Amino acid sequence: MGKYFGTDGFRGEANVNLTVEHAFKVGRFLGWYYGQNHKCRVVIGKDTRRSSYMFEYSLVAGLTASGADAYLLHVTTTPSVSYVVRTEDFDCGIMISASHNPYYDNGIKVINGKGEKLEESVIEKIEEYLDGKTGEIPLAINEDIGCTVDYAAGRNRYVGYLISLAIHSYKGVRVGLDCANGSAWMIAKNVFDALGAKTYVINNEPNGININTNCGSTHIEGLQNYVVEKGLDVGFAFDGDADRCLCVDEKGNLVDGDKILYLAGKYMKERGELANNTVVTTVMSNFGLYKAFDSIGIDYEKTAVGDKYVYENMVTNGHKIGGEQSGHIIFSNYATTGDGILTAIKVMEVMLSKKMPLSELADPVKIYPQLLKNVRVADKKAAREDADVQAAVDAVTEALGDTGRILVRESGTEPVIRVMVEAESDAICKKYVDQVVAVLQEKGHVVK
Repeated sequence: MGKYFGTDGFRGEANVNLTVEHAFKVGRFLGWYYGQNHKCRVVIGKDTRRSSYMFEYSLVAGLTASGADAYLLHVTTTPSVSYVVRTEDFDCGIMISASHNPYYDNGIKVINGKGEKLEESVIEKIEEYLDGKTGEIPLAINEDIGCTVDYAAGRNRYVGYLISLAIHSYKGVRVGLDCANGSAWMIAKNVFDALGAKTYVINNEPNGININTNCGSTHIEGLQNYVVEKGLDVGFAFDGDADRCLCVDEKGNLVDGDKILYLAGKYMKERGELANNTVVTTVMSNFGLYKAFDSIGIDYEKTAVGDKYVYENMVTNGHKIGGEQSGHIIFSNYATTGDGILTAIKVMEVMLSKKMPLSELADPVKIYPQLLKNVRVADKKAAREDADVQAAVDAVTEALGDTGRILVRESGTEPVIRVMVEAESDAICKKYVDQVVAVLQEKGHVVK
């Protein structure tokens, strides 16, 4: 990770540590970098945050000043930007969103011409330009100045693509959607309505400051109550930019990313579609998922946290499905990034093909109790590499054996060490998390 760009773009509080000047300069660099030998074309989408419009205009100003043409999808999802870039010959795409973060944060996600997250080598060049370490970029003049194009048609083609992926009619199925007052607020309902579902939607009235506020995949309890109250067959909750999806079964139970990976992976295996008999997970996937995979003979790989790393593993090894507990699920036959609405469509496919309720499909995964404690420290690397801290972690690993696990890792975005334990009871989790945190405190790493 760089100074500005983390695992999922340049993210920060709007006009505090992510400013319009940053956005302008990112646009200036991208327009010049991709336009050195031809007229650069960049497609831009945004979520519903109030600041997204401000950043959109700043990016467009930078791009066109460097000679690039900017195509505006307007309010749309991150995976739609990825789809449009890779299918319509754009040099790159930009999504303005801070995903599941509060409304006052925002982010600039850059997507390369293949619809994948931008290469680190290019990110390094952008950061050098932001820091003034490279020469000034020439301004376009006369007819070389770029133009702006309204490109809502690209978003509409993406909606058509999603609809084309469903292999069943949803007629008679009662579906709940929580759109998080974000990017999915129109698209998701349009897709499910077109496929024949009886669609019930909540949190689809964005006002610029209510995105992710007590709603969506980060506050699943709202959809859980709604599904039970309305007697729905299934519910799907998205995050702010709709690259995540969590599900709620007909009983109101959460079906998280791990359970989605299980039921989709099992279905693909049964159909002979699970390449290498492998599902890609991250180190944060629940111990219960691996137990469930072992019981049906499915192999798995573990990557660092971040759908970027999941996708890199999938591409390198030819795997077809991977994702995170948080609901970033990648079906590489259909997309190059996590796509919440696509994930919902694939879950519907499993339910309708097998004629089984979601509760039954997800039941074999027995989620182990988990406790995660975020510990603010002075130096993440020093804390994690402290010999006494490592010894404490090793002692917990030995004590848990094959009945659980401990994971201690650095946050990618904060001065925080994350201590996570999964075990057979909440009491055991708390005991071992406290044990490691106590060592961090004793060694003086913890700050208030």
